[in-house]
Amino acid sequence: MSVEYGADQIQILEGLEAVRKRPGMYIGTTSSRGLHHLVYEIVDNAVDEALAGFCDQIDVFINPDNSVTVIDNGRGIPVGINHKAGIPAVEVVFTVLHAGGKFGGGGYKVSGGLHGVGASVVNALSDWLEVEISLDGKVYEQRYERGHVCYPLREIGVCDPEKTGTKVTFKPDATIFTETTEFEFDVLQTRLREMAFLTKGLRITLEDDREEEPRIKSYHYEGGIREFVTYLNGSKVPLYDKVLYFEGSRNGVYVEVAMQHNDSYNESVFSFVNNINTPEGGTHLIGFRNALTKTFNDYARGNKLLKENEPNLSGEDIREGLTSIISVKIEDPQFEGQTKQKLGNSEARGAVDSVVSEQLTYFLEQNPAIAKAILEKSILAQRAREAARKARDLTRRKTALENTTLPGKLADCSDKDPRNCEIYIVEGDSAGGSAKKARSRATQAILPLRGKILNVEKARLDKIFSNAEIRAMITAIGTGIHDDFDITKLRYHKIVIMTDADVDGAHIATLMLTFIYRFMPELIKQGYVYLAKPPLYKLEKNKKIWYAYSEEELTAILEEVGRDQNNKIQRYKGLGEMDAEQLWETTMDPERRILMRVSMNEEEESEVDLTFTTLMGDQVEPRRRFIEENAKFVKNMDNWA
Repeated sequence: MSVEYGADQIQILEGLEAVRKRPGMYIGTTSSRGLHHLVYEIVDNAVDEALAGFCDQIDVFINPDNSVTVIDNGRGIPVGINHKAGIPAVEVVFTVLHAGGKFGGGGYKVSGGLHGVGASVVNALSDWLEVEISLDGKVYEQRYERGHVCYPLREIGVCDPEKTGTKVTFKPDATIFTETTEFEFDVLQTRLREMAFLTKGLRITLEDDREEEPRIKSYHYEGGIREFVTYLNGSKVPLYDKVLYFEGSRNGVYVEVAMQHNDSYNESVFSFVNNINTPEGGTHLIGFRNALTKTFNDYARGNKLLKENEPNLSGEDIREGLTSIISVKIEDPQFEGQTKQKLGNSEARGAVDSVVSEQLTYFLEQNPAIAKAILEKSILAQRAREAARKARDLTRRKTALENTTLPGKLADCSDKDPRNCEIYIVEGDSAGGSAKKARSRATQAILPLRGKILNVEKARLDKIFSNAEIRAMITAIGTGIHDDFDITKLRYHKIVIMTDADVDGAHIATLMLTFIYRFMPELIKQGYVYLAKPPLYKLEKNKKIWYAYSEEELTAILEEVGRDQNNKIQRYKGLGEMDAEQLWETTMDPERRILMRVSMNEEEESEVDLTFTTLMGDQVEPRRRFIEENAKFVKNMDNWA
């Protein structure tokens, strides 16, 4: 059947229709992540007022009807007529894409709202949006529904002439956000806390009014990113008391850096541009790392802490156990794409390098005890790295034909196309044996591990590479780890962690996830990591079998089939109790199994990092506090996943 394709088939989407037609192009996704992004866009506009020096208070309310209100005490969106558009400026901001005060003209010197689509996109994707502006002693209001103006901007009252600001209330459109329109307090507070850290002196308050007793959190940090580093190091033991802080301007780039080493072996470095997280780094991060490596090596040579015949310390050595925040403000940031994940401005590299090199050199000369502590840790890291290099070679596959390099316990699949292949990393030889019998040999590989793997949060790289179970995982997955990581060498597009549905199984799964997060985070970011969900119960009655994956599901089945003496209920204590057929039916058959994809929101990366440190690190007190604060969310230990 032919499909006509002519001039009449070319559609013109006017106004905000394009946003509603393709929302993913503007907010990435219409899932929960995209829903919360709406709030960030409005708050970002208020934070831009703070960056410009006109706002010190932002209040965010989750209302009983699940709408959100954002109030700031900035200058207020202009209400005068925009002569180019012929309508009030506030209406332009909320109804015209790529319009705002962030494209030159002196409205904002620096801004996170680079593309000028934030307010209009939120308006387009909301069932309704109302804006209220206090300006020049008057209060103005306008309402929109699904991006369309309900009535012209109107004056609704008077206010103190000294009072200025903007109030935006919106309710997400359920026809766009079909997965959920329920805002999560914890997700919002993580981002708002980060914004407060990055904007010295700004107070951000979040209030959830959906329950009878409102939940309120307020964030205000006069120390800015110095306090951010202290917060992130809260579950670690600092190597020295001070948080190093450097700031300065070079070539129109304002640079702030805060850093402190701790006794861990992992690097936690987060970079921001105009308060936007850049998880892929960019020129500002390169400048920081160059300055750090050169300055510490120069100091070590000059003070005889490195001998003449010893090699220079690598950047990786110096950054072992380092927590740092790099924040730059730049008038015309050049990002890679709308997602703003990587900065490309060449001047940012030179600015950060210059500011950090100069001020760090001075700090080290003035604080020789701190300099020595950092360099002693770095030299130990250098020795461990050399030992790790030798062990690392054991995990490298040379070619696809040299199967002898694969771990002996691995039962590989016959299909060699990674897109079709999946690997089950299984707890214990017993469960591994059942899984090997149950699997589809063409596409499913099985790697049984013995017991609990090493907790990498408490180990250096040499010890990690010396661990047989971890070496087996690295070799089987194929990508290498850390600086050797190469996603193109991934051998399976599904990495499934399959452990017993009990506390021990949860711990083993957490240890595996800690290893993947610390050394192969891209596997999580690109959606290749999964948790298998085996059943908790088997119910047999009159030669019929049901499987239940939770207490609630078992109760529902019993209500359906009836509770009597013919019921035979088996509680599975481990995967090894299932025979191959049962394991296939319940946990491995792609048609019937339940897999939970492990995902990570890059906007919350600093909070994810802190959570792993808290739960898997050495400090007991932060872990105890975390458990006490979150125990209320665990309704049933059988449903821990």
